[in-house]
Amino acid sequence: MSGQNGVLNYTMINFDLSWDHSWRTSTYESNWDAAWVFVKWRLKTSNVWNHATIDTLGHTVPADATIETPLDERGVFIYNAYDTISSNVFTGIQLRWDYGVDGLFDNDSVEICVFAIEMVYVPQGEFYLGDGELTDPEGHFTNENTTDPFFLTSEGAITLGDGSAGSMGDNGGNGMDFDDDFAGGTVKTLPAAFPKGYNAFYIMKYEVSQEQYVEFLNKLTYTQQETRTANAPTSTSGTGAMCANTFRNGIDVMTPGTSAGTPAVYASNYTSNAIFNQTFDGQNIACNFISWGDLAAYLDWSGLRPFTELEYEKACRGSNITPFMGEYAWGDTTLKGAKSIIYPGYNNETDTITGANAAYRDTSGVQGPLRVGNFAKSTTDRIYSGGAYYGDMDMSGNLWERIITVSNANGRSFTGVHGDGNLDTSGYANVSNWPSNTTALGIGSRGGGWESNAVSLRISSRYYSNTTVAIRGRYYGGRGVRNAHY
Repeated sequence: MSGQNGVLNYTMINFDLSWDHSWRTSTYESNWDAAWVFVKWRLKTSNVWNHATIDTLGHTVPADATIETPLDERGVFIYNAYDTISSNVFTGIQLRWDYGVDGLFDNDSVEICVFAIEMVYVPQGEFYLGDGELTDPEGHFTNENTTDPFFLTSEGAITLGDGSAGSMGDNGGNGMDFDDDFAGGTVKTLPAAFPKGYNAFYIMKYEVSQEQYVEFLNKLTYTQQETRTANAPTSTSGTGAMCANTFRNGIDVMTPGTSAGTPAVYASNYTSNAIFNQTFDGQNIACNFISWGDLAAYLDWSGLRPFTELEYEKACRGSNITPFMGEYAWGDTTLKGAKSIIYPGYNNETDTITGANAAYRDTSGVQGPLRVGNFAKSTTDRIYSGGAYYGDMDMSGNLWERIITVSNANGRSFTGVHGDGNLDTSGYANVSNWPSNTTALGIGSRGGGWESNAVSLRISSRYYSNTTVAIRGRYYGGRGVRNAHY
């Protein structure tokens, strides 16, 4: 920190920022990847970490970087200023922290931590919902009561289920685990406030990794940790936090907490030995055993929000792209399952099978999620990297994506409010208008996971869109989004 201003009660937070495999392009998809950067602080006399208020003005970034500052002051987006395909190394970044707004005094002694999450920009634009597939439609979205895809042209309200001009159907709910409440001609309305994917947004490039969830746990109070883990923070060192170190989840208690209030310290320990956070301890493996309540808390804490199933299809399919029947997130029906792992637990962990592009039920010998983005290599195209249209990875397979559903009134009431960075004292997300932390009513799942069949991996498959699963499961993970340009 430097440049403290005791009159206006701000100081500058100084850091460098780098990440690999970055891009910005102004042709075709016209998008970029970015880092969502936010800051946590605590008084050195306290175990409670708080979210820092980052001003909308007064920041410094290098000439080759652009900074985007949301009005709610929960963080900033930083990305390339020019078209490029490269690794980013941005040095000498300064963010203006309005510590006075956060209730601090000039002479308070504080500790800060800066976090960054890789995101992908999804531009504003019209797009198709559903792909017209006639075999195993699983509730695909349709135009009126036909089997044709629905073309979404705005964020305006949509009539669901009645078959009238301009309405959206669901193949009568055919093939779903539980039908939509508008299946069979029952008329419902998807409100204008429900995020539909037409407006621009950022989506996490990868599913939440185990390292990211560890970082989250280590900024919670003891009571909050109790809520956000399966085993008590007082558990002995080496105890699995989310499960019994099964199905490739290696998050462990490293230093036990105390019931008197000292939080536990968590670490990655994929190898289940007595040495934590080794380079092969699975930090980049997608984090499974996340309940809806866990994911909601992580997104609220990060200043992000959950995304809707319409935004899921936009992020996979792209804008104004004619759907391909039965397509997966990479835009066609090519599908080859992962079979075995090379360099397990390392940051270059990958599958050994040439041409593999998804982890799903065809997998043998891979009993759990893989490293996020592992299929993408310098020699792979979109199909064989398993990449969605804008560069978001693993949207078909690996772990199920939890989405806000249009299937029922609980989901349709969602208005896209962002998390504010702070949880309640028990460790729950406390954002108005999000589905219940405990019942998960309004939440469904899309995209399939490592135990799913091939049909569930399809972009248009809605088999579990109206199935509420609140528990921690070995095939559930998640990611979040944030609105752009506001």
